[in-house]
Amino acid sequence: MIRRLVQRVQDSVQTLLTRKPRSRRTPKRIAAAEHGIDRALVSKHAIRTCETLQAAGFRAYIVGGAVRDLLLGIAPKDFDVATDATPEQIKPLFRRAIIIGRRFRLVHVMFGNETIETSTFRALGTGEKDTDEHGRVLADNTFGEQNEDAARRDFTVNAMYYDPTQQEVLDYHDGVRDVRRRRLRIIGDPEGRYREDPVRMLRAVRFAAKLGFEIDAETREPIGRLAGLIENVPAARLFDEMLKLLTSGHAVGCIERLRAEGLHHGLLPMLDVILDQPQGERFVMLALSRTDERVRAGKHIAPGFLFATLLWNEVLKQWDARVAAGEHRLPALDLAIDRVLEAQTEKLAIQRRYSSDMREIWMMQPRFERRNGQAPLRLLEHLRLRAGYDFLLLRCDCAEAPAELGQWWTNFMNADEETRVRMTQQRTESAAAPRKRRRGGRRKSGAGAGTDTEATAGAEGGDANG
Repeated sequence: MIRRLVQRVQDSVQTLLTRKPRSRRTPKRIAAAEHGIDRALVSKHAIRTCETLQAAGFRAYIVGGAVRDLLLGIAPKDFDVATDATPEQIKPLFRRAIIIGRRFRLVHVMFGNETIETSTFRALGTGEKDTDEHGRVLADNTFGEQNEDAARRDFTVNAMYYDPTQQEVLDYHDGVRDVRRRRLRIIGDPEGRYREDPVRMLRAVRFAAKLGFEIDAETREPIGRLAGLIENVPAARLFDEMLKLLTSGHAVGCIERLRAEGLHHGLLPMLDVILDQPQGERFVMLALSRTDERVRAGKHIAPGFLFATLLWNEVLKQWDARVAAGEHRLPALDLAIDRVLEAQTEKLAIQRRYSSDMREIWMMQPRFERRNGQAPLRLLEHLRLRAGYDFLLLRCDCAEAPAELGQWWTNFMNADEETRVRMTQQRTESAAAPRKRRRGGRRKSGAGAGTDTEATAGAEGGDANG
């Protein structure tokens, strides 16, 4: 009897592991009075895209995360549209539209600065689907019905369709219920869906942290076991997902979730090391916390600055080691940056424009120590001054750089031209004073060799200790 019961349990587990997303042919239709979406939060360009397609005889709906956010009363950042029209049928209907993608072909419909990503319903069948040895989908452009398209989407809360003309939500997988319960649940067999696209594990973490949702137990269970699949994701796509995660306005929560699920390994090769070192972790978490504040306040976020904070601890470690080995400070920093960026590029495809910004921010740090002569005035002309200054303040707040150094630069940047000249003269005079005293001391006693290096460094503008 017990053996038979155990066998039934094993059979049930096996069934769960091999099941495919179930395609419900008929959705729940939820009227405006029930779903409560505020149409004022909907992009007028997304509405126009749907109306244009519908006027041409096609079905068209706002889909995915935008519907989820609208149900939560949040104004979505981006709007996607799904339709039964093919890319070739969509493009001629709009003045500015381009077909993009190879893995998934879709259309970008452009209205000024806003782009509405418009995709064709995808089929559940194998069709053109091409996978690698790990099960990751490489190409899939088989078009199908709306119910199949819904079954292919990752989470139930992202599988709803909103018709802005009828103001009706079509729900195939109880997504509305999960939104109200604040639960994140994957559609179909979790392990199979993660193998199909390992980035879904990162998306689960990002959505849970951003929305304050709990990850469903079945959805969460395979993540720890399958974390290694992240290694198979193309570096460019991994970079895009990491950037979304860090600029979500909930980066601190995302990092904590990544850690809890064991997914921080391999995302950034040095992230493990950073989070295991108190000083490095303090710097990173402070930077992410301030980034979250800026995002929530609707302020601009510079990805180069963000990645510069994440990798600074490794740069600093290599820089200190080179200086300790006798290398000059600036060449040592330059070489440390080269090594860190080379190691990082192997895994995470940081775009050249961002890595260039990172290098400039890092190389500015020793320049802030030079506060005499013309050096501070020249630094004011640097295009990345504000980013470098903000980075310096982070270092000061973490006690990595003297607080006085940050305060001096705050005063200097806010001062008028006359005050700036006076401040640099004071620094020059204070650097020259020990040298004069030392020379006088030599005539009297011949001593002072111990302070000669210090005074020379100050006169040359090193001023490393503020």
